[in-house]
Amino acid sequence: MNWKDALKDFTVYLKLERGLSKNSILSYTRDIEKLMSFLDGHSISTSPLLIDKDTVQQFIYEIAKVVNPRSQARIISGLKSFFNYLIFEDYRKDNPLDLIESPKIGRKLPDTLSENEIDNLIHGIDLSSAEGERNRAMLETLYGCGLRVSELIGLKISDLFFEEDFIKVTGKGDKQRFVPISPVNKKYINIYRNEIRVHLNIQEGFQDILFLNRRGKQLTRAMIFTIVKNLAVTIGLQKSISPHTFRHSFATHLLENGADLRSIQQMLGHESITTTEIYMHVDRSYLAEVMNTYHPRKGY
Repeated sequence: MNWKDALKDFTVYLKLERGLSKNSILSYTRDIEKLMSFLDGHSISTSPLLIDKDTVQQFIYEIAKVVNPRSQARIISGLKSFFNYLIFEDYRKDNPLDLIESPKIGRKLPDTLSENEIDNLIHGIDLSSAEGERNRAMLETLYGCGLRVSELIGLKISDLFFEEDFIKVTGKGDKQRFVPISPVNKKYINIYRNEIRVHLNIQEGFQDILFLNRRGKQLTRAMIFTIVKNLAVTIGLQKSISPHTFRHSFATHLLENGADLRSIQQMLGHESITTTEIYMHVDRSYLAEVMNTYHPRKGY
């Protein structure tokens, strides 16, 4: 088995067996392709079935010179998954990364915006253009529903259940969840739909996609990043933000205002509550408040 065939089989496994999203599969693919490029660049002739731990260790040493520890840890994790798959399929008996440790990177706390900064960003949108009304509706949805950027650009009109105050969101691995939507969020989506979107020349295949570019096609992830970055510059926000910052802020503000962690987990679509628990570290005052409010001996 050569590298190309092994990688192709692995991506099929990730999609069908593990139900991963296209972006996750691309991430795994890039990690393995980095190893393949290293082997080519050093004229090392070996197959995925025969590569040994010394060769992989050499690759890790080289990659550590050009990527940060977090990226290095992700690459090691991706390669471990690849070789575990080969073991699972009885192509190999061992994993050459078993004795290779990932760098200690700690847990990165998410960047957040204050409620005032959210307001300033939304108020900074130029509503004199058609794209402005769309952008306001998109940012209200990112923050109001805590969506990932991929979930935002994939949101469909048929996913809007406004009478029930919910939207249906398709998250990682095509897993669907229902997320509450506020009256103000519904108002801005309806303004965009009724006053802007109806005038677009919508291309075939995109009729049900909610947020469209000026050519009537689905927006890209890169476009959402650009919109957010440019808006931060416009209002003079001295923070490096991305679309995901709105999702982090959504969760943090809910927690600070008394929402329970399980509810936040469901709304974010986290498979494990351990992922959601990272927001507990953003504002530690919340923990003290919980202790002082609910502990039975708080008055002693």
